[in-house]
This record gives sequence, structure tokens and C-alpha cells, in this order.
Amino acid sequence: MPRPGETELIARYFAPLAGDPAARDLRDDAAVLSPAPGRDLVVTKDALVAGVHFFADDAPAAIARKALRVNLSDLAAMGADAERYLIALALPDDWREDWLKAFVTGLAEDQEIFGVSLIGGDTVRTTGPLTVSITALGSVPEGRAVSRSGARPGDRLYVSGTIGDAALGLILRKTSGRAAAWGLDAAAAGFLIDRYTLPQPRCGLAAALRAHAGAAMDVSDGLVGDLQKLFEASGVGARIEAARIPLSAAAAQILDRDPAMRATLFTGGDDYEIVCAVPETVAAGFERAASAAGATVTQIGAATDKGPLLVLDDGGDALDLKEQSYTHF
Repeated sequence: MPRPGETELIARYFAPLAGDPAARDLRDDAAVLSPAPGRDLVVTKDALVAGVHFFADDAPAAIARKALRVNLSDLAAMGADAERYLIALALPDDWREDWLKAFVTGLAEDQEIFGVSLIGGDTVRTTGPLTVSITALGSVPEGRAVSRSGARPGDRLYVSGTIGDAALGLILRKTSGRAAAWGLDAAAAGFLIDRYTLPQPRCGLAAALRAHAGAAMDVSDGLVGDLQKLFEASGVGARIEAARIPLSAAAAQILDRDPAMRATLFTGGDDYEIVCAVPETVAAGFERAASAAGATVTQIGAATDKGPLLVLDDGGDALDLKEQSYTHF
């Protein structure tokens, strides 16, 4: 059976996702938006490429959901409420309609979970690898977007969730036999791989961040490297206690068996947790707001006067982390 052309493809698969009136049923070349009074529009864009950001043989629904979720993570880190998105999909010559149907099903599932709607995009053919580019739109009360540049000396530093799971999941996905070497059972290995394959954007933290945080960003390229970016933007330094960095049970088990993995945990990418700087005077309020939102946050250190970012071991000595971050470039 012949594959549908672009017009039919859009009508069959993507138009059902576009319930927002701004999308105009995907019949026009652009969406029409009217930001709500007293709200600022927040826009972010990430592109994911097969073989770089995901495996070409990953489930199509998982690819779709990861592409959307990494963008929602950026919005959450700025304290924005996610609302809409656009998608550009570059399909290789051998794409199949059943693959596309599963991909769109993944988008539909996450639209329901995160309360967002498709408002437009583009589909093209490529001779290169599958590429998914999403532009996500959200909003914040006017003037309340959280940037990277607002950290101040004395601020408490928090991170959500657990760190390093995705980097370990990537290793497991690439290296057969590693789970056995680390003594992981199937459930623990599956948990780590899922953390790489399907990020969990901390959208529930958005309101707590804009009410309390001076600076924030999501952790996509490794905790240490992304903290460095935040503090360079803010013009401050930081002291982080390695022992306080939150780890999952699976990651802690690996670290106990293979201490050399500590650098990977702290510098590996794809966590999509949120790291933030919160003034000490409102730290308790932030912790309460995060808890009320169902998010776990852990204080890992404090911002200091301008200087280096130091990750300290149990004895107070700085760890030597030669590679501070993971790069997708």
C-alpha cells in the first residue's frame, strides 16, 4: 500500500493532536497565538537526532515522548507552565506508516499527561538519520521567568530527583554484560535504561521555582557542567558536597561496587532534573512547595563569592573531575 503524501499524513496523524484553536486544524501555514493578559511567553527548542540523542531502534513512541519531554524540562526550569508545541519531523527514506502511527501515539499520551497541544510543524524526507525537532511554548506571570543569572552568594543549591541514572542507563544500553558485572537485577537495570530512554520533566516544580528560586536550569549535560554554566551566568562560585548528591538505589549499588563511576554519575548527561539556587530566607518555603507538588528536592551545597565550582569529598577535598559535562555535539 502506498504511503500517504504530506497533506494526507498531516490530516491523518497530526491534525488529531491539534485541538488548540491556535492550530487552526493545521490547515494554515502558521498558528495564531494571543498570550493571556499579564503573562510572558516562554519558548524553547531542542532537536534530537538518531544515533546522537537516541538509538535508531528505540520504540517510536519513546522517541516521540523523549523529544517532547526534553523541551518541557526547559520550560519547567524557567518556571513556565507548558502549553503548546510545534514539531518538525525529518523522516528517512525507509519510514513506515506503522512506525509513524506509534510515534504519534506517544505524542498523544504525553499531551494527555502534560496538558499540552500540537499547534503546527513540518514533515520532510531526509537522506540522513531520523531527526525530531520540537519547539515548546509556555507562559509565566509577567516578569517572573527564572533565569540562570540570578544566583547570589549564600544561596542554597538544590537538585530534584536523582542524578546519574541516565548516564548509567546509556552505558547499559550500549554495553552487553555490564548489568551482570555491576550485579544488577533486571528491575534495577530496566530502571536505569528507562531513565535514559524516557526523561521525567519536573513540570510540577515550575510554580515553586518562580516563587522561590533566584536561578535554575535543567540538567541535560551533567550536573557539574550545568552547574558551572549557571554559576558563570550568575557570576558566583559554589561548593558542592559529593555525599549529598542524591542517587537512586541502583546508582548507589553501582558506585559501591565500582567507585570509579562517581565521575560518570556527576558529569553524565540526560538527567533532565532541575538544579536551582534558592535564597536561604525562602529555602524552607521552597522545600514545602516542592513537597506539595510531589517533587523531591535535595540541598547539595551553597553558592559562594565568585570563584571555582568545587565538588568536595567526605574529607573536604576537591574532587578532580577532568570532564565536567557530557556533550551531544
